[in-house]
Amino acid sequence: MRLSGEEGTPLDHSGPSNGPEMRQTGSGLVDPLIVRPQTYYGEGPFDPPSSDDEDDIIVRRGSQEDDAESLSLLPVNKSVPTSPGRAERGDVSPRRSATYEKSRSSVRLLAIILVTLVSLAALIGVLAGFAYSGKSYFTPGRRRITMDHIFNGTFWARQPDLNWVAEAGDGVFSLSEGGYIKLVDLKSNTTTNLVRNSDVQDEHGNPLWISNWKLSDDMKYLLVKADYRKQWRWSSFGNYYVHDIAQKTTHPIIPPSNPSKTAYATWAPTGNAIAFVTDNDLYILPSADPKATPIRVTTTGNASLFHGVPDWVYEEEIFSADYALWWSPDSKKVAFLALDETAVPEFTFPIYNPTEDANAVIPYTEEVVMKYPKPGYPNPLVSVHIFDLEKYLEIDAGSGIDAKYEILTLDWDQRHPITNSIISEVTWVGNSSLMLKEVNRNADDGNVVLFELEGDSLARARGTVVRKLGKNGEQGDSGWIDHDQSIYPVPVALSAFAGTNAYLDIVPTPDGYNHIALFNPANSKTPQFLTSGEWEVAGNIRGVDAKKGLVYFVAAKPSTERHLFSVPIPTSSSQKAVEPQPLTDVTKPSYYNAKFSPEAGFYVLGYLGPGTPWTKVVDANKTDFEFVLESNNDLNNATQEYEAANIVHSTIIIDGNELNVKELRPPRMDDSGRTKYPVLFRVYGGPVSQLVDQRFSRDWHEYLACGLQYITVTVDGRGTGFKGRKLRNPVKGNLGFWETRDQIEAAK
Repeated sequence: MRLSGEEGTPLDHSGPSNGPEMRQTGSGLVDPLIVRPQTYYGEGPFDPPSSDDEDDIIVRRGSQEDDAESLSLLPVNKSVPTSPGRAERGDVSPRRSATYEKSRSSVRLLAIILVTLVSLAALIGVLAGFAYSGKSYFTPGRRRITMDHIFNGTFWARQPDLNWVAEAGDGVFSLSEGGYIKLVDLKSNTTTNLVRNSDVQDEHGNPLWISNWKLSDDMKYLLVKADYRKQWRWSSFGNYYVHDIAQKTTHPIIPPSNPSKTAYATWAPTGNAIAFVTDNDLYILPSADPKATPIRVTTTGNASLFHGVPDWVYEEEIFSADYALWWSPDSKKVAFLALDETAVPEFTFPIYNPTEDANAVIPYTEEVVMKYPKPGYPNPLVSVHIFDLEKYLEIDAGSGIDAKYEILTLDWDQRHPITNSIISEVTWVGNSSLMLKEVNRNADDGNVVLFELEGDSLARARGTVVRKLGKNGEQGDSGWIDHDQSIYPVPVALSAFAGTNAYLDIVPTPDGYNHIALFNPANSKTPQFLTSGEWEVAGNIRGVDAKKGLVYFVAAKPSTERHLFSVPIPTSSSQKAVEPQPLTDVTKPSYYNAKFSPEAGFYVLGYLGPGTPWTKVVDANKTDFEFVLESNNDLNNATQEYEAANIVHSTIIIDGNELNVKELRPPRMDDSGRTKYPVLFRVYGGPVSQLVDQRFSRDWHEYLACGLQYITVTVDGRGTGFKGRKLRNPVKGNLGFWETRDQIEAAK
């Protein structure tokens, strides 16, 4: 059946009507549906229909309830084609036009919604940025840090040192290069060969493996240590040889042994005599001549009785050195300690894989037995002695008298009982003037004692207390007395101090801060302070320039930093202290260290952080001189390549005490409070220690921050150093209480 319009206009479908027709239900038009082609399931090639075939597809839509008589003709709209095929011939379909317009309206609506959402998101971002209360962090690198990077050397800083050779003049250091021991003179910018390594041979003509060497004052001989065997942290054993530089000959000071057993050997300050300790007995070799016979000064040394070397506790806790003997400046006398640890209980501990070869594996442990004085148990008994070498050589050497008769045992008034006495320092301040510091075991009472060792032996063996230490002395409180070896004799080249045996020392001010003080003359009881203020001198005096009258020191100013300063030595008691002159950039947070040449004309300056460390040699008299030892370029590149924790320094107040705090925060950390991070407290807090400082460090805590997104917090609580005695003293007699409280309060 063919349908016609109301006005008799036929509908041109450009083809026969072979299927359903368009219907009208009621007064509304029904949108036709395109009848999809049948799905092809047959075999053989599939021939898809062309667009022309759509002419054969009849669109229809209607209600199944409509009657055939209710059909009415649709008006023709020729502006929109009914199908691609008809569009090609110019035919249109009214219903397709409506669908097309509706589709375009939907797209426009979606576009409007999308633009609105994007604009809203941007607006929210801007507002959130203004409202953000956290900090913005810059991360130098983007590569992730792994645990391997922490331990494989990626972030290790090389910090070379120089071995100043005082005997060759100020500004001369040694280096081993090309099979030679060489001397480099910074003043003349020259390098000379001192010794060819292959010339230093044992008694069989075999080259010695040199682990250490020292040049004699007359520069004729080299004292060589071979067959190195480690003992404790500072101590070791070896076989010692004297090498004649001009003759190129080598001979041992005593017959070598296997294992080696000489614990220490050193030249006299003048000439070429040698003091050494073997089997815990002190010997003096009066000259470097191969025919010279050693003088046995002591004869009672054994595994528990030490002469001239420290036992374990004095080595570790007092001197931080492997010797306990000291030549007088004119080489005529030797002061030494005798330490008897017979009553000290033994402590046994295992050594796993006891070998120095990293590639060797020993499956069984090795038991080590040592004398270890725990609290409440006996300490080693200490005594101080003087051997008069000059007198022995003049009077007794040819007579065969035992050397022990030229040993003086020193004593003084107010000495603590020997079971409660610790000798913390021994220093010559003149050719015959010796000073020592003694404290009790509780380290809250002590004396500075002066010995004048000229004249009658009985009189010179008894010292005079010139300074009082502790609560009733210089400290003025019940805290510990510092045991650093800080006495520095004023050079005799300073004419203003000729014959006075004056010396410098690190002394607490009445406010409790460690500062440099002058004692002139040596028996002076009153310090003349060169520095003062609410900051502290760190460590010992680094050098004294006698020509310019300057003292060089490193100060914790502020407490987490280290800077190099100089200050003039006052030439009269009425001269007021002046402000120290900084020699490093104090405008930036920095941590420096310095090692001066013997006469302080040059120094090795080490920058340790917070940036990439470097080391260079500085001429104290020329600002344009620069000799770079290490720039750490590889490390600098690594810090630019890898991400780093954000380090935040701050202070907090706990019980009225200002404590230093350091935080390691993850890179790109959100500190607004919306993101939660695990927090780890790094705790130590040992007396006079310091963990919060400006030094460069990439350790395990850096990995926690970068790799695991941890926050690491370090708090230097009460008992730690470089902020005055007021902060250090509370932990005395109460270890563990205040340290714990400070960490908990800081965490809150």
